[in-house]
Amino acid sequence: METTGSVTCRAPINIAVIKYWGKKNENDILPLNDSLSLTLDIADLASTTTVAIDQSAEDDQLMLNGKVCGLNARSRAVLQHVRKLSGSGVNNDDSRTMRVVIRSRNNFPTASGLASSASGYAALTHALCTLFKVPGEWSGIARRGSGSACRSMLGGFVLWKADQSADDAAAAVQIQPESHWPELRVLILVSDSDQKSVSSTEAMRRSVQTSELLRHRAEEIVPERTKNLIKAINERDFPSFADICMKESNQLHAICMDTMPPVRYLSQTSFHIMETVCAINANFAKPIACYTFDAGPNAFVIFEQHNRDVLYDAFSQRYPDLGLQYDQQNVVKRIKMDISGSSKVKPVIHSVIETRVGSGPVTEMSGPETE
Repeated sequence: METTGSVTCRAPINIAVIKYWGKKNENDILPLNDSLSLTLDIADLASTTTVAIDQSAEDDQLMLNGKVCGLNARSRAVLQHVRKLSGSGVNNDDSRTMRVVIRSRNNFPTASGLASSASGYAALTHALCTLFKVPGEWSGIARRGSGSACRSMLGGFVLWKADQSADDAAAAVQIQPESHWPELRVLILVSDSDQKSVSSTEAMRRSVQTSELLRHRAEEIVPERTKNLIKAINERDFPSFADICMKESNQLHAICMDTMPPVRYLSQTSFHIMETVCAINANFAKPIACYTFDAGPNAFVIFEQHNRDVLYDAFSQRYPDLGLQYDQQNVVKRIKMDISGSSKVKPVIHSVIETRVGSGPVTEMSGPETE
């Protein structure tokens, strides 16, 4: 391989608390409604992508998690748009026609509802734009690969507005930086790391075509919820944040069931975790934790650091095999949990990840001709 320049970039996942579900324009990936997310710490969950110009390659190439894959239509859309916008590129007039070799890997399960497309396309966009020296904002380019990827281009609390055009360079905006709410934590409970049977893209398409609830949600419910959630974030009002977060998650999966054919992402373990969070909150005068699920069965439980020990103690009673580490002396109010809950099926949780709100993509390494 004869390379003339390369860039390695790492990008984070994000978890939507106002959900993106449905497109008003499939080709340009323009959403039906606003969405709002938390960018998670790049140290815990990230996609790492290296892009290199290869003078000897006959075509653009992609390797994902060590496996050779052809570039799909969306990867090519990102690459073509970057080439169109690039200026001097890697200091070579022919750089826009040279082939690229892309190597990408995730440090978490791919296509299992953990936002791998968001981090993957954000890493790809950041690396390509750095390599080709694309000026201006890049989140609108990442959107061409995956809608949610535009939110992973920024750190902290990020809003993707629906009222934009396909040519908008800045698809997403940061409403607060990652330093705004330092107490916020996210516990990810991975119950299924397999690739989901129905992709988010296909499920959204079905919902747009068949769900009567979807249009009502986009037009009547999301605008008010988004306004209220931004207010809760700005004021660090966790009870209000938690209430909206759980209702949003519930409504996403209600729409999936209102879709024909129905799409079911949640598992028995997912419902068990929802029941656990609700049981914990019932012991307090206000919510101390909330759950949210993207298009998959894996739970994101959000809480504030000062409630960590009491929350972990309750989870450890329900799920003793998790091995959660916490200080029992700090458990000022021990919640007596029914170990089994109402489920007849034993919940299965394979792994846990504790993380926090973090920054956007970073460039880790660049080759000599990109410097």
